[in-house]
Amino acid sequence: MAKQKSDLSRAFSEDGAVKTHVGGQALIEGVMMRGKYNWAVAVREPNGSIYVEEHDLKSGKDKNGWMYWPLVRGCRALVESLMLGFKALEIAALHAFGDEEGEQKAAAEADFVEAEAELEGAAAVAAEEARVSEGGLKPAPAEVQGGVKAAPAEVREGEERAGFSWKRDFGHPDEMVDGLGAQRTLEVVSEADAPARPRVGAQGGASTTPEDNPGNDPVGGDLGRPSAAKGGDVGKRDVSSGKDEAAEEEFGHREMVFSMVVGLVLGVVLFIVAPAAVTNLIVGEYDDHTLAWNIVDGLLRVAVFVFYIWLIGRMEDIKRMFMYHGAEHKAIHCFEHGLPMTPENARQFPRLHVRCGTAFLIMVMVIAILVYTIFPLNAIISGFGVPDGLPKLILVIVARIVLMPVIAGISYEITVKWAGSHPDNPLVKVILWPGMQMQYLTTNEPDDAQMECAIAAMRTVLDREEAEKAKAAAAPAASPAA
Repeated sequence: MAKQKSDLSRAFSEDGAVKTHVGGQALIEGVMMRGKYNWAVAVREPNGSIYVEEHDLKSGKDKNGWMYWPLVRGCRALVESLMLGFKALEIAALHAFGDEEGEQKAAAEADFVEAEAELEGAAAVAAEEARVSEGGLKPAPAEVQGGVKAAPAEVREGEERAGFSWKRDFGHPDEMVDGLGAQRTLEVVSEADAPARPRVGAQGGASTTPEDNPGNDPVGGDLGRPSAAKGGDVGKRDVSSGKDEAAEEEFGHREMVFSMVVGLVLGVVLFIVAPAAVTNLIVGEYDDHTLAWNIVDGLLRVAVFVFYIWLIGRMEDIKRMFMYHGAEHKAIHCFEHGLPMTPENARQFPRLHVRCGTAFLIMVMVIAILVYTIFPLNAIISGFGVPDGLPKLILVIVARIVLMPVIAGISYEITVKWAGSHPDNPLVKVILWPGMQMQYLTTNEPDDAQMECAIAAMRTVLDREEAEKAKAAAAPAASPAA
């Protein structure tokens, strides 16, 4: 019986013949794919459908050609990836959880209001009975609602004349909504009476249900498709006004920005400041043992990074995100092998991929050791007479932060431009090996539902590229007639 190959061996030996520039990123319950002309996000919503949203990519090469020079283009690509990743995560956060929290809260409030109403009704009945018994009057006929006696008609009429009351009417939608001056009635249409219609998101994406796909879609299943039009009905959670939703989205945007800033600060502290401080304690002053200092600092940085990835990988939400990372790789494998993009076809491929961005991160840490060693920091220290201790350590840390764009540019040229153009070179396998090992930590085996998301996002990008090719081919044919 033949020994089964590992995912690492398969990723190197079974790389597809069709090389694609399409790359992706795992999200919260979804996947983002980026092509030449657009990028798309596919997110699994709580109701089981897939929300797909796409945006155009605008190239600034005509106006800022210098940003595409060697070394500079690596910094540009890194910043663009961070910005697109941030936007994609924001979209995923808005659609992955839907209104589950709000629905749970509303259900709890409804239970509380119902219990309070029962207590108030019982208290009103008791008070009326006490008043009747004291005055020697006959009690008014009582009505039974839900097993609780209601107050007499005279009392109810007086309450109605008093108008809307938060204490009395909260929990009664027909009276509460009317009292707030909003929509009085809600029209409910059953699924059996009306055909399913895609819900168009604020950015033009569409959320579809399984009934929307009759089964002849090449990506299969209940995959969401982007809306052909950029307008249409905007999906709202609040039927009375879009203001609350806009405020909610703005609040979510602020939260995402805050999280991103905090994450960057923590990243600098965790992967630059902390290793440098520990290295200073172990090795001593930077200019006394420069080579040893940079080697120890680099090894500590790699160790912290690997431990950090392993640690967050224990969290359930991150585990699922790593499953979507594996789904992204399998979808790209499937396309590169020229197979129809279905979960059944994608399932057979390894979850590792030789062109994953994880290799770039590892390469950044390796190149950093070389750049920091070559950089003449000792001359700066001696030239300015920087004293030992904390001032010298701060200068070393600042130099590391300032040199990060240079390191990113060099790493981009090696891992993306050179290694991507020479996949059969034996040296490429050696260079990419550490990054491939890291993918064992950053990817998990996905299920079919997660692969459907990855395929939906990729198909949206590929459809756009096919449309652009058709448009370019039709342009020369139309020009002579013009």
